Amino acid sequence: MMPRSVHLVIPCFNEEKRLPFAELDELLRREPGLHLAFSDDGSSDGTAARCTDLAHAHPERVLVHVASKNGGKGEAVRQGMLAALQRWPDAYYIGYFDADLATPLTEAFHLLEAGAANEPVIIMGSRVQLLGSTDIKRSTARHYMGRVFATLVSMQLDVPVYDTQCGAKLIRADQVEALFNEAFLTRWLFDVELLWRCMAITGRERLGEAVKEVPLTVWHEMRGSKVKLSDGIKVPLALMRVARHYRGRVRI
Repeated sequence: MMPRSVHLVIPCFNEEKRLPFAELDELLRREPGLHLAFSDDGSSDGTAARCTDLAHAHPERVLVHVASKNGGKGEAVRQGMLAALQRWPDAYYIGYFDADLATPLTEAFHLLEAGAANEPVIIMGSRVQLLGSTDIKRSTARHYMGRVFATLVSMQLDVPVYDTQCGAKLIRADQVEALFNEAFLTRWLFDVELLWRCMAITGRERLGEAVKEVPLTVWHEMRGSKVKLSDGIKVPLALMRVARHYRGRVRI
């Protein structure tokens, strides 16, 4: 039986007014297997203080890591994952969920139960609408931009992938250091870099075994995204830069 325990990093930047701290406190009381690591990316508001208050209420299950300066979401996730591994070395999977909570944190248990049977290195939440079984609410523009992006990534990696950018992922704890020890090249394409790093470990032929995509049951698009649709024009060049950096590491 799969252990009902998950360890999640939540990258934060000026989220004092958006993070539902009272709801998080209630959730932690209701779910004894939930552990949270807030990775504050140099916020200028009271985010770190509010997270620290939550840590004082749940000292064994809440960690707060504060960066000395803003480094972008990828760096916040990277530092948070390493801090979580150091704090909870016996964790089975350590994941990260976006601070907007478009995906409820309880979905992490669903990802673990549905995806960890063969112990893949990465379990990726996938925002795919399945008739009668999922509640995925996403704007049409972002949906189609996501499909174009996924197609570009699939062509580059030469493996089929539906949704690289969903902010709900679990990483097998024994591979966290190998995947996150090196700083990422990009602020917002670090999810793609993770796949390249995983492929460098497993080889291209075994990437399909090492990565498991699991359809989320709930995902509601939230306002306030720090990534704009106009940023899409920068994606092809950024993907080329990522590919050039990692391609030489991959075993065919």
